[in-house]
Amino acid sequence: MEQTISASRWPTQSGQKINLQNLHQKFNAFCDSQAGNRTAWFLFALVFQGVFFLPLPAVLIYYFDAPVAVLAITLGLFFANIIAGMGGAGIRTLLGFFAASLVTNLLMFILFLL
Repeated sequence: MEQTISASRWPTQSGQKINLQNLHQKFNAFCDSQAGNRTAWFLFALVFQGVFFLPLPAVLIYYFDAPVAVLAITLGLFFANIIAGMGGAGIRTLLGFFAASLVTNLLMFILFLL
């Protein structure tokens, strides 16, 4: 006797892979890929901060009546980057300090500009 009902074999589609990496994991992966360029990132951070962020307290204090704490915060972040870079910190620490100083200085600028 022949079987009239055959088992269904539906073609399954392979689903798209879901990217489960969060922002911190992507940052760490980027840092790890830049480990060979640690000295270049250190120098880039110092030059970038020296050109854009060290004059910022003078502008904010003189033109926008910002408190002197802006100067202390900016210099503290700058010297923290110097100490981390010259002290032999890892690439994650260097880029973390650079990102923190970038965000902090931009937030201070926006806060006192408005």
